[in-house]
Amino acid sequence: MSLEAFIRQLHADGNESGLPGWEVDWDDAPLAYKLYRGLPTLPLSSDIPMTLEARATAVEPSLNDIGHFLWYVYGLTQVSYSLAVPMGTYRRFVPSGGGRYPNELYVYLRTEAGFPGLYHYDAAHHRLVLLREGDYDSYLARALGNRCNLSTCFGVVFVSTMCWKNAFKYNTFAYRLHGLDSGVLLGQLQEAAKRFGYASRVHFSFLDRAVGHLLGLSGSEENVYAVVPLSVQRFIAWIDDAGGTPMQVVADELCRELPAVQHDYYVRSRTVKEIPQLTQMNEAAALDTLSPFRRFEPVNRAESGLQTVFLPPVKRLSFDLAATSRARYSPESEFVLSRVTAQQLAALLQEAVASFAYRNDLDGMGEAPPLRVALYGCFYNVEGVPDGAYRYDAAAHALRRELAGDHRLRLQQGMTLHNVNLFQVPICLHIAGDDDHLIPQLGYRGYRIQQMETGMLLQRLLLAASALGMGGRPLLGFQTGSCDELYRMSMHGRISLVQIPLGRCLPRPRLEGGLHS
Repeated sequence: MSLEAFIRQLHADGNESGLPGWEVDWDDAPLAYKLYRGLPTLPLSSDIPMTLEARATAVEPSLNDIGHFLWYVYGLTQVSYSLAVPMGTYRRFVPSGGGRYPNELYVYLRTEAGFPGLYHYDAAHHRLVLLREGDYDSYLARALGNRCNLSTCFGVVFVSTMCWKNAFKYNTFAYRLHGLDSGVLLGQLQEAAKRFGYASRVHFSFLDRAVGHLLGLSGSEENVYAVVPLSVQRFIAWIDDAGGTPMQVVADELCRELPAVQHDYYVRSRTVKEIPQLTQMNEAAALDTLSPFRRFEPVNRAESGLQTVFLPPVKRLSFDLAATSRARYSPESEFVLSRVTAQQLAALLQEAVASFAYRNDLDGMGEAPPLRVALYGCFYNVEGVPDGAYRYDAAAHALRRELAGDHRLRLQQGMTLHNVNLFQVPICLHIAGDDDHLIPQLGYRGYRIQQMETGMLLQRLLLAASALGMGGRPLLGFQTGSCDELYRMSMHGRISLVQIPLGRCLPRPRLEGGLHS
């Protein structure tokens, strides 16, 4: 099977179980976090602030500030017991497919407070583990293609994925989850950065082996998906090399500048199986050289020409990220049908798209919601919005109707796992992207970028829903072809990527406790 056929198969059948015949060995399941052994550590303060409003002015962060930031991004926040899961489950503020949390966070600190070097964020113990000590500005700047002025940054965050943490359960389907999970993590990171007063820029393009070599990662087991510099300045300087002749940097040459490091770590699984398709996809997506910057130009899409529902003007939501993150969870049978006002729907959609605006290395200097993903939705019992399937036009703050009617039965029949009763859900959103998965423009790296941007928008939707008193459940177990026909996505050259039922819900029957002081 070709790699492009493999990608299309991931979306064609909505099957979350991976290859036929795959048996999950729960007794040998990996931990949901990576544990390094025998390395120096920096303890982080457990005196976590329980509110997180936007700061008026940004200041150079202390080690305590960095610890608080990392905890809100990806720390262990809750232990939960339920009838469905008799054993304790550790949760974080971001959702994850099957609660497996395949990502790891690494941090390069270059603050004036000291402790310069590369660290792993040990979420299990809320501490930093030192991987390399020293200054790596020049090395990292070249690994990013000399497009970021790191002298204005106090640190850089690396978001990686550990293949086996998902693949032991989902087999090849893990590749789709890796991108989405990385995206929701990036979405949470960006929202936390705003509250701490940090500017951020997401780099999707970098020399993979050079970055992996810097962190001491094995490309067959763990891969960096995104690199995010952080600064207390208003924005991070972008170096546009389009008009000049950039110095070509090759991953092999950069790797030779640093001695290799190999650290001992523990993931609990005694047997880690190799899955060739996942290895091939990671190798195909890797970059050994970086081309001169060229801004990504979106394709113009055709309008439906059907009924338009203009949503009422509303103000941006203002909410405490800490409280909203604590309140967010993913309902299943707890949804209860209730009427949604036009103002609530307008606030939900507007906040999700507006907060999605971010700086990255595809769009250059600007900050705007990327047009590479789009929002569609089926609405029932929403005040002022006739039942039907719509596309959200963010520029006009309007809904473009694709097909009238109540589509809950069709959506329910299209689910491959009936864990949510969609007849109790007034809002069922779908995030869509280009049906070629950006492969013609960005190669196989384009697929994982599309999944990450989908996850970033998804996290904004879940946070906005939580701020409005609603719950949202991300779903991949649905028939994408049926949804594509429902919205006539072929007219727009798009494909549905994730389904998110949203609405009021009852408290889940479970025992839970927060993991903070």
